[in-house]
Amino acid sequence: MLRNFSRQADHIVSADPAAVEPTPVIWFDLLNPAIDESRAVEAALDIAIPTRDEMEEIELSARLYQEDGAEFMTMTALAGLDGDDPVKTPVTFILKGESLVTVRYADPKPFETFIIRAKRSNGLVCTNGETVMLGLLESVIDRLADVLERVGNEIDGVSREVFRSKAAKVNKKTRDLQSLIEQIGRKGDLTSKVRESLVSIGRLVTFLSAVVEGVKWSKDMREQLKTMQRDVASLTDHASYLSNKITFVL
Repeated sequence: MLRNFSRQADHIVSADPAAVEPTPVIWFDLLNPAIDESRAVEAALDIAIPTRDEMEEIELSARLYQEDGAEFMTMTALAGLDGDDPVKTPVTFILKGESLVTVRYADPKPFETFIIRAKRSNGLVCTNGETVMLGLLESVIDRLADVLERVGNEIDGVSREVFRSKAAKVNKKTRDLQSLIEQIGRKGDLTSKVRESLVSIGRLVTFLSAVVEGVKWSKDMREQLKTMQRDVASLTDHASYLSNKITFVL
C-alpha cells in the first residue's frame, strides 16, 4: 500500500493523485509495497528503494548510508506491543530533497498515532520530509518509553509477589511457579526487544546528526534532534536496568 501526504499550512493531508494541480508530496509511506508502488516512488525521486532482505541486514553500513543524493536510514521497530507476542520489524527512512519515504512491512502503532496528530490544524508542525521524520521518531520513542514504564510497574508487582508473600501462601506459589516464570520471561524478552530498538534508533539519530552538519536545518530542528539523542540514551540505560532487575527476579 502506498499513501502520499502533502503539506497544507503547517500540517499534512492525504494527497489526491487525481487532482488537477497536485501539491508536492512530502511523505511517501510504503506499507507492504507492491512492485509497481515501489517503482512509482523510485521514479518520482530517482532513488533505489532497498528490498526487505536489504533492510534486515545487520551491518551498520547496510542500514545507514548516502546514495543518489539521498540519506537511507533503517531502524528496528516493534509491532504488536499491546499483545503477548511483539515482533521486530525493520523500518527504512529515506530523505531526498524535501521529501521523506518510509518503507515498512508491519504497522507499528506510532505511525498511525503520528498521522492523526499531524493532520490536525493545531497539531504537529510538518513542513517537509525532515520534520515528518523527526515527528515519527519522537512518536516511536514515546511509545517505547510507555512500554518500559509498563514493564517496570509489572515487574515491581511480580517482585512484591515473589519476595513479600506470607508463609501460608508458599504452597499456592509453588503450584503457580511455572506461570510466574513464564510471565517474567515474557517481560525479559520484551525489554530486550525494546533495548535493541532503542540502540538502532540511537545509531540512526547519530547518523542523522552528522548528516545535518552541512545542511541548513533550523535551530528548533537541531535542538529536537539533540533532545532525541538524550532521550534515547536515557531510555537505553533504563532498559538495561530493567533487564538486570528481571534477571534478579527470575
